[in-house]
Amino acid sequence: MSGFRIEHDSMGELKVPADALYGAQTQRAIDNFPISGLHLPRSFIRALGLIKAAAAEANLALGYLKKGQAAAIRKAALSVADGQFDDQFPIDIFQTGSGTSTNMNANEVIAHVAAKGGAKVHPNDHVNYGQSSNDVIPTTIHVSTTLTAHEELLPALKHLKRVIDKRAHELRNVPKTGRTHLMDAMPVTFGQELSGWSAQIDSAIERIQDSLKRMRQLPLGGTAVGTGINADPKFGAGVARELKKLTGVRFDSAGNYFEGMAAQDAAVELSGQLKTLAVALMKIANDLRWMNSGPLAGIGEIELPALQPGSSIMPGKVNPVIPEATTMVAAQVIGNDASITIAGQSGNFQLNVMLPLIAYNLLQSIHILANVSRLLADKAIAGFKVNAERVNLALAMNPILVTALNPVIGYEKGAAIAKQAYKEKRPIMDVALEKSGLSKEELKKLLDPRALTKGGIHGGGGGGG
Repeated sequence: MSGFRIEHDSMGELKVPADALYGAQTQRAIDNFPISGLHLPRSFIRALGLIKAAAAEANLALGYLKKGQAAAIRKAALSVADGQFDDQFPIDIFQTGSGTSTNMNANEVIAHVAAKGGAKVHPNDHVNYGQSSNDVIPTTIHVSTTLTAHEELLPALKHLKRVIDKRAHELRNVPKTGRTHLMDAMPVTFGQELSGWSAQIDSAIERIQDSLKRMRQLPLGGTAVGTGINADPKFGAGVARELKKLTGVRFDSAGNYFEGMAAQDAAVELSGQLKTLAVALMKIANDLRWMNSGPLAGIGEIELPALQPGSSIMPGKVNPVIPEATTMVAAQVIGNDASITIAGQSGNFQLNVMLPLIAYNLLQSIHILANVSRLLADKAIAGFKVNAERVNLALAMNPILVTALNPVIGYEKGAAIAKQAYKEKRPIMDVALEKSGLSKEELKKLLDPRALTKGGIHGGGGGGG
């Protein structure tokens, strides 16, 4: 027994490690859920500490805590928020669906730390005053994801967009073969191609920012079932104000606590926008992989920075490791969204009962998207080199340039010239000079790849592809 102490809760006595800062309810959860070894992340524990500190301040202002109690709770809660006691939050994410175990874990740790300072603080009666796990955990999901998105993801996406825009400007006058269906098409510039990537990231930023408006609405104050039993009607708004002081981010009390506790629609919406971002990053990463493919047997338009040996058996092989990592992050985020979607449907009557799963997956998605966006910007897009010789050769041999002759010689004659050029593997200029009846000067003007990237009337005949 020397390594343990006896704690008790409403179910009786229980052995707890002697040096643990948590109590019986946390220990019961440790014993009950030895499932995955996955724990709620630092960002979630930080937000939970901030909420408990804000709740103490609100309860002090409303007259429900003594000054010494509130000060001790606030100090202990902020130390939890700062990460000083992360090792005291060992509960598996696959636990009670309300996250009650994690809420009580925080209450017990904060009460224990506060008591060490000489304050008489009870985990339920004081740290959890005016609260229920049923409103605390949904609120923590909202606060943690909002802060992580503001501090990590949005800055990373803005950085990625800046890097793309810089490269697009540098390559604005460099034409290349366009591709549709992975087949040669009319020319575009590298700058135009990258501008599409930039617009995708810009749209993702706008979507995420719009979703965060709903995430800033906090259901704290609804307590057990949304009615606010045992909480002052001013408590929720008071906590929101205190959180703004602590974080610099505006939070508001939810207009309807029943929605905020029974449903997780705002989290599902945000996850959907993260999935959309993942789809955009997948497209950008795959474009880079195709453009870099080769260097001899692939497209070989660009050369990505060489970061590490690509093979344990093939000397000299270098692989597009950052785009590959990006596609794996995208796949993970898409999978997380599927889990969050299912979890969001699990709001039975007055409470969603998959809250820890939503919290873990949503925060993981935000975190890994932020990290990989910076890597994609700095270790792939910022430093790739254009293989001008390969690009220019492909343009010269591209039979689809004949599209520009359609208004002059007609679609059918143009098609015949394109097919002959492809069959004989000759530049389109040479075959067009023989078959079109146009002079070399006219053809140079009409088939100039850079001019063709500027739009306008360069082809007749309809049809897509």
